[in-house]
Amino acid sequence: MTENLELVAMFKALADSSRLKIVGLLAQQPYSVEQLAALLNLKPSTVSHHLARLSEVGLVSARAESYCTIYSLDKTALEETTRRIFSREEMSEGAADIDLDVGDRNVLADFTRPDGNLKTIPAHWRSSCGASSKPSSREPANGDGEFYSSSQIH
Repeated sequence: MTENLELVAMFKALADSSRLKIVGLLAQQPYSVEQLAALLNLKPSTVSHHLARLSEVGLVSARAESYCTIYSLDKTALEETTRRIFSREEMSEGAADIDLDVGDRNVLADFTRPDGNLKTIPAHWRSSCGASSKPSSREPANGDGEFYSSSQIH
């Protein structure tokens, strides 16, 4: 579950177009806040905020260089996260708590009474279940050899 929360945090960090642009620029080379701000036409404080969010999830690292801080993309962390996100196990774990039978139960609830008896035959089943206005040439619909008409079924 903790890994799932980490992935959610990663997606949230990347769910901003400015942060995606920053990641793209840092993938090419390291930059300072001022350089990124000039390239993206953003205020340095805004770029710092975005870098902090990217740093929180481990995508960006910083190093002091003379009077400014240089940011670079941690490509290894990005590759590991990408590999983990798209692994079969991780994708399956993300859907582990989903009830796959809920649709079937809802359909049954719509067409059955509380005692379990059928309320009505679903319209798309009528023709395939022998419940049509034309009798089937193979079997009668009731035990007397008679067929039910469409009005008797509806």
